[in-house]
Amino acid sequence: MAAPEPDPRPGPTSGPSSGPSSGPTSDSEPDTGPGTGPGTPPGTGPGRAPAARSGPGPGFGSGPRPGPDTDADADTDADSDSDAPPGPEPLTVPSMSAGPDFGLRPWEMSDLPLVREAAQDPYIPLITTIPPRYSDKAAEAFVRRQWDRAATGTGYPFAIVRSRDRRPVGAIGLWLRDLPQGRASIGYWMVASGRGQGVTRAALRTVTHWALHDLRVPRLQLFIEPWNTASAHIAEDVGYRREGLLRGWQQVGDERRDMAVYGLLNSDRPADGRAVAED
Repeated sequence: MAAPEPDPRPGPTSGPSSGPSSGPTSDSEPDTGPGTGPGTPPGTGPGRAPAARSGPGPGFGSGPRPGPDTDADADTDADSDSDAPPGPEPLTVPSMSAGPDFGLRPWEMSDLPLVREAAQDPYIPLITTIPPRYSDKAAEAFVRRQWDRAATGTGYPFAIVRSRDRRPVGAIGLWLRDLPQGRASIGYWMVASGRGQGVTRAALRTVTHWALHDLRVPRLQLFIEPWNTASAHIAEDVGYRREGLLRGWQQVGDERRDMAVYGLLNSDRPADGRAVAED
């Protein structure tokens, strides 16, 4: 898994490593966490998203949108409002194929069984806002948070779905907090029943290509715990390069953890000489 999602909930979010009372304190991105896919950590009624604006959002297709990613102050006078930078616009999460066996789509209320399975995982609740103790109410709040992220322009949260039976098996997100600086983050997690089938690699490749080629994001990055070699190998297979180690980068449970950072530029070229975004 790679990088936790932005957590919109107020207040501190640290907790014991056996399962925090709330999500991660780090804001380093998605509802997927640092290496929350393959690998084992050490020691261890249907509804749909409300309609949003069509199109990929401001700045896409021609580079990042200018200005800070903040809302205008509604209490200022009309003259001040006219000079304030625009806030982020709502985003529409598309449905996409991730090869013949998997697809990506917006979150639905019918995905509560996936939230239940993720809540039972010893690691996923530590690095995402998946509730560590499942209840229908907490799971529904989690799904609504995914809708809110698109509605507020924070990013694109996807459920990963197996094609043959439409069963959701994981999540991946493209997070745009740093888009004004020309970069975005991707994170992902996979429940145990979805691992070992190539789904993580297919989902990461699909979102990476879409972000670089269609949205023209200049730089993508992942944050993966150093022990999670399986997730690191998937990132490298897709074309990401390990760029360094960020010491004490993120709170995971009750401790600060190091994160390896992996990056991929729109201008990077593989061995055959073609731009990555043109693959």
